[in-house]
Amino acid sequence: MIANHPSSIFAKLMKYWKKNTIYRLLNMHNFHREETTYHSVFITLQKISVMLENYNIILASNSPRRRELLAGLALPFQVKTIPGLEESYPSDLKEGDIPLFLAKQKAHAYDSLMEEKTMVITADTIVWHNGEVLGKPKGRTDAIHMLQALSGDTHQVYTGVCVRTKEKEIAFVSRSDVKFAPLTEEEITFYVDHYQPFDKAGSYGVQEWIGYIAVEHIDGSFYNIMGLPIQRLYTELKNAF
Repeated sequence: MIANHPSSIFAKLMKYWKKNTIYRLLNMHNFHREETTYHSVFITLQKISVMLENYNIILASNSPRRRELLAGLALPFQVKTIPGLEESYPSDLKEGDIPLFLAKQKAHAYDSLMEEKTMVITADTIVWHNGEVLGKPKGRTDAIHMLQALSGDTHQVYTGVCVRTKEKEIAFVSRSDVKFAPLTEEEITFYVDHYQPFDKAGSYGVQEWIGYIAVEHIDGSFYNIMGLPIQRLYTELKNAF
């Protein structure tokens, strides 16, 4: 029986998913509540847990949002970062090629820590608007200027992700188009002063107050805008390991 599977990771997956979205949706929409329905979901989770149970998964990011999103997969991991990593890129790179390059560059910086069953996950996110990169603001004035530029317009959010082990490397980029409503000066300064988005590309966090009042439309992954396209990462792990 699945419920008696000895894998500790699988047990955590079962516990997590029973408390969270998939299990609730299966009940809420009354998918016949048949054993076969639950069985198919648990078999998928079991497959992933067995494949990854021997890996020491390292999330190479200080971002609390990425930690939260990866934790949502109910896979055990640790956060480990290397201070002062190079984050420059060739000037001819555009749009999604920039965070993809940076994610790979970060992953290779961990080569000295790579052991037989180590898996390093790195990511980098940029905001692209009118042919320019909007990175993390240098301060309050810069943050306000960025949000003024995004106000009433559409921009792109790109996140590059790299999953690296001794045996293989998987790298991909995800894009989300975001349409902002026009913002007043008061709304912009309120957000910047109260939320201080100085660690966020484009000077905003979509999961914060600004996301509630500004985002009119999203084409793509919401979680990609937060900094980690978690569904795509889940799919890549499921297919590759």
